[in-house]
Amino acid sequence: MTRDGMRAEVADSWHLSAASGVDVDRVEAPITLEASDLRDHREAHPLSQVFPLLDDVLGQAARDCGAVMAVSDAAGQLLWVCGSPSTLRQAERIGFVEGSNWDERLAGTNAPGLALRLGQPVQVRRAEHFRHSVQQWSCAATPIHDPTSSTLLGVLDITGNDDIAVPQTMAMVRAAARMAEAELARELLTRATKPVESPAGLQVVVELLGRHEAVLIIDNGRGTRQSVRLSPRHSEILLLLASAPEGSPGTSSPCWSTRRTAPRPPFAPSSTVSGTSSVTTFSPRGPTGCARGSPVTGWPSRHSSRRATYAVPCVTTAARSCRARPLRESCGSATGSTTPCARPCSPVASPT
Repeated sequence: MTRDGMRAEVADSWHLSAASGVDVDRVEAPITLEASDLRDHREAHPLSQVFPLLDDVLGQAARDCGAVMAVSDAAGQLLWVCGSPSTLRQAERIGFVEGSNWDERLAGTNAPGLALRLGQPVQVRRAEHFRHSVQQWSCAATPIHDPTSSTLLGVLDITGNDDIAVPQTMAMVRAAARMAEAELARELLTRATKPVESPAGLQVVVELLGRHEAVLIIDNGRGTRQSVRLSPRHSEILLLLASAPEGSPGTSSPCWSTRRTAPRPPFAPSSTVSGTSSVTTFSPRGPTGCARGSPVTGWPSRHSSRRATYAVPCVTTAARSCRARPLRESCGSATGSTTPCARPCSPVASPT
């Protein structure tokens, strides 16, 4: 509060208005959005989705009490102005109409402009307005933000007589603005979850982040989706396949290479895919994806110091036969032999 009784934020707004060259005797606010552009600008604005709701809740209350409800964009341009016919005619005399700009630097101190600059709810009473023609009005305004990015979308305002300058009006305006933000969030969520027909046909999505068991979502491209929960082992294999669909670089064999990041039993819970666990990893060597019969070095038991060779289940493409690459030890055959991958091989112990 200044020494002459003016609130500090209002005094700052007066200084800004004067420095911007606003004439205190100017009657109307400037028009910055012509009628020919107003309709397209409103339809493209995000607040057009929630204006019917605001008009139903707050606009009707404004009409009943002889006030005006207005919604502006982030530049201070009034996109919608609602009220009874008699009240709207009075508001037209000060240029409080659709398409007018109530930025403080153009229209002087007012609640919509002050709320835009401060980013918070404000009330401006009669004589606190900078221009003389507006000093018969009082107004309460609050900003509306995008619920996802917190970007300023515009301002919701109620303008009327002295009855507006009460705490209850400010509370009602703030509640309506929060309702509009909640409705915007609901619309975004609805669009995100609404099935959309895909021109590409069948689509498969793997959800694995933050869980040990992957969820495989199958979309047939016509709005039907089916979810399948996989075992930890299948989750690990599927994630690795999805991570390298074209195979690992620098290899040409239609089978799989193996790598182990740490000596850990393959059957321990931590051997499943996890952001912090040390796991056995497989990377494809070719587009055919043949894995059966390739050796995987593991530990058959928690208490054994001997390693064993395991065969990984085979993944093949249609109309192709799969043969394993030569094994060091597999299915009891001689070292260096090639064994058809008809089934996974059982562990064969070999010294480390």
